[in-house]
Amino acid sequence: MKKIRTYSLILAVAAILVMGICFAGCTTTPQPPEPKQQVLLATTTSLYDTGLLDYLKPMFEKQYNAELLITSQGTGKALEIASRGDADVLAVHSPTQEQAFMASGKGLNRRCFAYNYFIIVGPADDPAGIKGMEPVAAFKQLYELGTAGTPGVQFVSRGDNSGTHTKEKDIWKAAGFNYSTDIQKSGAWYIEAGRGMGETLQLTSEKEAYTLSDEGTYLAYKGSLDLVPLIDQGDILLNVYSVIAVYNEKFSRDEIEMANNFVDFMIAPATQDAIGLYGVDKYGKALFTPMKGSCSQFDCVCTGPATDMTPVPA
Repeated sequence: MKKIRTYSLILAVAAILVMGICFAGCTTTPQPPEPKQQVLLATTTSLYDTGLLDYLKPMFEKQYNAELLITSQGTGKALEIASRGDADVLAVHSPTQEQAFMASGKGLNRRCFAYNYFIIVGPADDPAGIKGMEPVAAFKQLYELGTAGTPGVQFVSRGDNSGTHTKEKDIWKAAGFNYSTDIQKSGAWYIEAGRGMGETLQLTSEKEAYTLSDEGTYLAYKGSLDLVPLIDQGDILLNVYSVIAVYNEKFSRDEIEMANNFVDFMIAPATQDAIGLYGVDKYGKALFTPMKGSCSQFDCVCTGPATDMTPVPA
């Protein structure tokens, strides 16, 4: 009888333990999701104004459990922000400025990820008569007619040290002009907007003037503009976009690694395919051409992986 009672007691205790385990399992508090790491991207206005980055943002965030924060400036300003260590990664389009940034030891893993072309836009009646001209010759004609006070001939410049402004200065130089002495303050015909590309296009339209724009931003804004493309051919109009991880000695290894993840993401085959489709449904053509297969053609590095964690000594 005693053995039976002892055996029954053991079974009862075991049952209670099992029930307790089940109850504990059913009432365990769910673990909070792993916190997302923030990544601050400093970028040019053309990538932001076209909507490309908002289009790619959820893809990156899902893949890397990250939160992508975007600040949009001209390339010069974006590089300045990164130089202070106030951005983790850059997406810009001014090769000369980018190379100087890399040489300063503040950049890692520069990769080209897309390109399009700059275009010269202006009124449909084209009072300067530049339609179809070679870009350098067109700039010469705009200068000659503008400084002569020809009615309807004005040029609106970004005037903000952006990638587009840098390209404009390159064209003036190729045309034989010193930008600071010959072009700036050369008369009322030349207007420095000091604005992003979208706002510069709007100002140009209001003034019925001419400007240099990247093709993507023009296509994104064309519905609200009284401007047409007048020149879209010429090697000097090539517009290449690059992504760069920022290096700062105060950054943690995890922060630099996540910036490198963004570099890898932008040159990954799936992202390149997505870039190649962006804008086709709305504008009838892609706003950007993915860089895949064009690295050597444009003297770019557009393959990975982005593994560098410290800069090459300047």
